[in-house]
Amino acid sequence: MPLTSLRQYLDKHNIKYVVISHSPAYTAQGIAALTHIPGKELAKTVVVKLDNKLVMAVLPSSLRVNLELLKGATGAKSAELASEADFSEQFPECETGAMPPFGNLYGIDVLADESLTKDQEIAFNACSHRELIRLAWKDFEKLAQPKVLRFAAGRSAEAA
Repeated sequence: MPLTSLRQYLDKHNIKYVVISHSPAYTAQGIAALTHIPGKELAKTVVVKLDNKLVMAVLPSSLRVNLELLKGATGAKSAELASEADFSEQFPECETGAMPPFGNLYGIDVLADESLTKDQEIAFNACSHRELIRLAWKDFEKLAQPKVLRFAAGRSAEAA
């Protein structure tokens, strides 16, 4: 789903959003610095496997996925980070690692860390390492219908 398709999806649902263009950046903290968005307000999408099923874990870029918390919160027997090989074909229109947190558009469940609900807005990659979308949390929640859980912990490895 290139940015054009994502924008069409948001427009179709009458969602107000802002597109933020920036120099290429490949880490969430790098993007936060370039766009002057605090790491807690920039969401990153981490693809994980819960009992061998791909799911999107969406959390503030300044935090990391705690697989034990995720396992406990979902009742899964196993939780592991998915490799790029596990999911690259699932998002053919997106640059690797730049998929937006709309798993519903890709047939993947979305889990959002509860800390994201504390901000009015959410910003996230828009299928490329050069563009973000920023919109109201309530609009994201309405469209993506994430299951809100507590699974984020500490600082992310890149933020350390």
